[in-house]
Amino acid sequence: MSERLSGLAQPVLQRAQHIQIGSLGALPDVPFNLRVLAEAGVVRPMRPDIALQVARELRRWGASPAAGVTMCALRYPDEPMVVDEAGTLTFAQVHSRTNRLARALRREGVRAGDGVAILARNHRGFIESVLALAKLGASALMMNTMFSGPQLAGVVREEKPRALIYDSEFAGLLSRVEGDLVRFVAWEEEGDETGDRSLESLIESEPDDSDLEPPERRSHFIILTSGTTGAPKGARRTQPATLSPIASLLDRIPLRSRERTVIAAPLFHSWGFLHFSIGLSLGSTYVLRRKFDPEATLAMVAENRAEALIVVPVMMQRILELPDATIASYDTSSLRVTAASGSALPGPLATRWMDTFGDNLYNLYGSTEVAWATIATPADLRAAPGTAGRPPHGTRLAIFDAHGKPVPPGETGRIFVGNEMRMEGYTGGGNKDVIDGLLCSGDVGHLDEEGRLFIDGRDDEMIVSGGENVFPREVEDLLAGHDAVKEVAVVGVDDEEFGQRLKAVIVLNDGAEWSADEVKRFVKENLAAYKVPRDVEFIDELPRNATGKILKRELV
Repeated sequence: MSERLSGLAQPVLQRAQHIQIGSLGALPDVPFNLRVLAEAGVVRPMRPDIALQVARELRRWGASPAAGVTMCALRYPDEPMVVDEAGTLTFAQVHSRTNRLARALRREGVRAGDGVAILARNHRGFIESVLALAKLGASALMMNTMFSGPQLAGVVREEKPRALIYDSEFAGLLSRVEGDLVRFVAWEEEGDETGDRSLESLIESEPDDSDLEPPERRSHFIILTSGTTGAPKGARRTQPATLSPIASLLDRIPLRSRERTVIAAPLFHSWGFLHFSIGLSLGSTYVLRRKFDPEATLAMVAENRAEALIVVPVMMQRILELPDATIASYDTSSLRVTAASGSALPGPLATRWMDTFGDNLYNLYGSTEVAWATIATPADLRAAPGTAGRPPHGTRLAIFDAHGKPVPPGETGRIFVGNEMRMEGYTGGGNKDVIDGLLCSGDVGHLDEEGRLFIDGRDDEMIVSGGENVFPREVEDLLAGHDAVKEVAVVGVDDEEFGQRLKAVIVLNDGAEWSADEVKRFVKENLAAYKVPRDVEFIDELPRNATGKILKRELV
């Protein structure tokens, strides 16, 4: 790395690196981290005075979002940080605005250690709320924008936040929320009258935009589980103590400094929030739109010459459902990385995406609890469509049987993961199972001979039919590859004779015809007889949550 430095900047930056060395991770990881961060442009030559200021801020704040925006404001003050439907904000503007917002929130009663719920879509209000709370030392509770009123009230009752920051479109959900919450509006729809102060008015009311002193306690970020199989739970996660997790991810997904990133995945979800966090290290420009639209997403990539697109798999599916002429009308040649996570990525969908947009697809498998477990590169997805990939540097992965013993390649077992990003525990108490220091992801899967992971389903989705164990994912992947199928889910339903039986719920492509008997015959020709669904239902659309996960409880 030092070969890239010259003149006075070299010794100054080396001193800055010496100050930062603790944040780079354990000593054996320092060379790896420095190499990866240098390749990504996180560590790069800079003016000596800026280098010293950056080192000072990192020492003051640690690996915190507050440090990220402060350092970016020093390095790239006049370059765009956020592009959304309200316009563009530079790094310097966001840093100034969040200093003022933090002070205004403190004046309104929000203190270090308080929890603040954020119910907002992808826009500047979400970004600025998280940064201001980090500067205060308050904890951010990420609320699902698809919550019903009772769900929202239940989470607030369980988590007990001090304040709520929300978009005005969700005002109707707040009637059941109990307690004396301080409320602020992050995004106001035209014509909405909530009676609550807006973030913009708070920012305008505070004249002091000078830097705050770091709080004595670090912020927590509480990300809710998806709630596909039960009530959402809060997973408490502190800011990482080192830059090792970021280096590990950048080693597998080649995001680069000062690139433009379209984050279509919800920011409240762990996948979208991860790329917000990484973007602070990279100095990324966030390109945001409040509500996902497939054609508008292609337009954002083309208009901003975006190098990265962050999605959940159902968004890829919706984009590929656009007419070929519509897709071809947008120049997406700038796109180097499409990063997908949040729900299962079927092999046929991965292949079709790469055939259409090039081999730029990276699939990350993880969960709210364990953060990430494996990453599949384009080469992995070409060689083994449907794979979740291999563990990145610093992540341990093991497959255990019901007795806690490792299973050999090819055999299905419970997936356990260990890394620096795993949750500390559920906010309501409890944790996932732990074996040998590894946390259960909640899924079952197997490794192939090349060490690639394949997800077979959730550990609570195993169907026992006539004494045979069946995981829905294998049947779903088979059916998803058929030309007539748009999307599919397989669930277990009660059966007096067999205990449970398989039910396939299928959405057909427009104009396609396929009967239940043909579905059963197709499965029987490709899989064991006990994996053939006894029930087949055709519907217009599968129920999904905000990140595209199918709500199977509604199909049983």
